[in-house]
Amino acid sequence: MDWDHDHILHLGNETDAPADPGSNVTAYRKRIEPWLSSVFQAEHLSLLVGNGFSSAIASVAGVRTAGMAAAKFGCVLQDKVEARAKRLASAGARGEPNIEDLISAALELHTGLTILDHPDCGAWDTAINRMLAELAGGVLATERGIKDHLDQVSTSAGFTPREALVSFLMSFASRAASRERLHIFTTNYDRLVERGCDLAGLRIIDRFIGAIEPEFRSSRLQIDMHYLPPGIRGEPRQLEGVVRLTKLHGSLDWRSEGRRFYRTSMPFGAENSHPSLPANPRQSVLIYPNAAKDSETGNYPYADLFRDFSAAVCQPNSVLVTYGYGFGDDHVNRVIADMLTIPSCHLVIIAWGDQPHSRIASFVERVGRPPQITLILGRHFGDLANLVRFYLPKPAIDPLTIRMTELIERRGKGSDLSSGDPLKVP
Repeated sequence: MDWDHDHILHLGNETDAPADPGSNVTAYRKRIEPWLSSVFQAEHLSLLVGNGFSSAIASVAGVRTAGMAAAKFGCVLQDKVEARAKRLASAGARGEPNIEDLISAALELHTGLTILDHPDCGAWDTAINRMLAELAGGVLATERGIKDHLDQVSTSAGFTPREALVSFLMSFASRAASRERLHIFTTNYDRLVERGCDLAGLRIIDRFIGAIEPEFRSSRLQIDMHYLPPGIRGEPRQLEGVVRLTKLHGSLDWRSEGRRFYRTSMPFGAENSHPSLPANPRQSVLIYPNAAKDSETGNYPYADLFRDFSAAVCQPNSVLVTYGYGFGDDHVNRVIADMLTIPSCHLVIIAWGDQPHSRIASFVERVGRPPQITLILGRHFGDLANLVRFYLPKPAIDPLTIRMTELIERRGKGSDLSSGDPLKVP
């Protein structure tokens, strides 16, 4: 496959590299939308969103996302931490190290200094807390920017952030209740998926149980939501509008307190001074830089989260759709690669592109299963407004469209509706 193109479309065994797909949207919609509609009807459907999803919503809102660029700790052995972070970034094919790589390297150093009872241990502890607080503050700033535009009034100029967010989620969540629930996975720390589900009226099932401070549970019983139709006894039916959610790298509102892991009631887009955000985030905030990347995914609670991921996607007749995920996390990529060893599984990759690091190309070439992979790459296809407007299926209206088509066919193709003559019914 030739990857030196701005747009790449790979559906089934057909590959196309359109120079300007925006000039012929109708033709590409006729190819992409039916294909995705059929793929989404798989027995098991999962959605994996990365930082690109938050960036896309923020772009629609006209706000900037939290930066992941590296920063300085201002402590001794800074050069050693930076060297370690570069090795971590290189191993994950991420190019230059980001703030997560630096925090992971700093935590490794802090562990060693603690064992040695080194006098600089306290300085590094303070610096790591400051870095984590800045990361959390940046994510909250992005939430605030998006929150301020979620009530924006719709105009003819284009989609509002709320319309884009709700339409995107509903394109996946509008599955028949008889099929397994959509399972949403995210590597983001923000609560954009949760906020979108609230706006769309979707009910979330996750590992947290409780009302005031929901606690994380390892016992993942197959809890679901059912109802009894009027006049029917003993035949409960699944409730529509229910999704499962797993945040693989933790969340801003997750906290640890001894052996207890729970979720706080931090509002979406809270101020950086909100009391739910502790002064010592390294010891209490459960976001993924608190674990050394990859090697500590076996630690609680990350082990349970990744077991949920592998159990959901590594099963027959499973489809995983990725949007805004850059394939820079080896521990996630390994599970996806294992999923593709099952012949009936399928992977759909939707992204703005694959430059400058070519991680998607590297992954696709490594797994070597093009018939099981759908690629929809490029700025036009990856633009969230174009995606929800033209290419993502709308399962909620599909049954109505099918019934309308069948009704028209039964009434006869030769009927003249404009003449006012009665329809010819066979």
